[in-house]
Amino acid sequence: MSDFFRNMVKELNDENTSMAADGLNSSEFSGTIDTGSYILNAALSGSIYGGIPNNKITAFAGESATGKTFFAMGVVKRFLDDHPNAAVFYFDTEAAVTKTMMESRGIDIKRVIISEPETIQKFRHTALQIIDNYSKTAESKRPPMMMVLDSLGQLSTTKEVEDTAAGAETKDMTKAAILKATFRVLNLKLAKINVPLLITNHVYEMVGSYIPMKEMSGGSGLKYTASQIVFLGKKKEKDGTEVIGSIIKCTMMKSRFTKENKKVEVLLTYDKGLDRYYGLLTIAEKYGIFKKVSTRYEMPNGTKVFGKSINSNPEKYYTKEILDQIDAAAQKEFTYGAAEMSDEMSAELAEEDIPEVETYKDIQDDLTQLNADGNRGIGEEGEVL
Repeated sequence: MSDFFRNMVKELNDENTSMAADGLNSSEFSGTIDTGSYILNAALSGSIYGGIPNNKITAFAGESATGKTFFAMGVVKRFLDDHPNAAVFYFDTEAAVTKTMMESRGIDIKRVIISEPETIQKFRHTALQIIDNYSKTAESKRPPMMMVLDSLGQLSTTKEVEDTAAGAETKDMTKAAILKATFRVLNLKLAKINVPLLITNHVYEMVGSYIPMKEMSGGSGLKYTASQIVFLGKKKEKDGTEVIGSIIKCTMMKSRFTKENKKVEVLLTYDKGLDRYYGLLTIAEKYGIFKKVSTRYEMPNGTKVFGKSINSNPEKYYTKEILDQIDAAAQKEFTYGAAEMSDEMSAELAEEDIPEVETYKDIQDDLTQLNADGNRGIGEEGEVL
């Protein structure tokens, strides 16, 4: 390519315009934050070593008690652990997060700033103040920063607060529009300074839908601006008759980096918390890393073990070499354009009996024959006359 257009970009002297080959300042996927679950990392980023993007808006949405705040606090802990000089601004709209809760999760509370906005407008004003002050500092001198909004569904508008105080029971019909405007302003500003925003949100059943569907609260603003939206559901996990935790079902409702509508499950137990390895066995079996032999799995070294033994002692079986193989398989499973079949899968497909497909000429010949038969008539026993 000639230098004509490169010189044109230079003459524009616009910090928001650059050659794609030089990298798009606010769009580049520059890193991830670990979620604490290998399989959820893979669904979000295409790698078990990845996680949520560190300069985008990510949302976890679900009904009550599906683990939204739990996941948010887990990401906060790992973000702070990875960056010793980092800080997190935590917008708590439900008055649910306590000092004791954070300490029990191993979070360094000296590096967490709590804000409790009552309205969307207050959240927007505070967030923009933080972003503007942060962006004024030279990039080389900025410590890493993260923002969390927990939860979006609990935010009111200024009008709702005023109407409630006045005793009015009218609903603020402008709430969705205010939220959309808020995220339009925040999205690009956050991306430019490499600050992730993690949002939790409520979901509700859509009334009047022909097919039962769930929708996020707050209108379409978050759906358009978030890079990733994960819907959470749960079921009880039992050991015999005793409930020992929950299986959290994670559905990628939106993703700009991985395949949408992919579903993974993570295990959350009462005694150990989030199981980092849960869900890897499914990928390992599907891609032939562990081979299913009757009720057991054959390891690469030839030994055969039960799935329960692998799940109860994952560090023994998921070695670094095995994890790297699973990571390569996860890229094929969750990312676009990476789904290449293994030699074994290709061989199995080749061995299958694939029925012949009639060509257009075959169909035309059949119709011609049927017409000819119809003209001759059919006998009592079904023979052609």
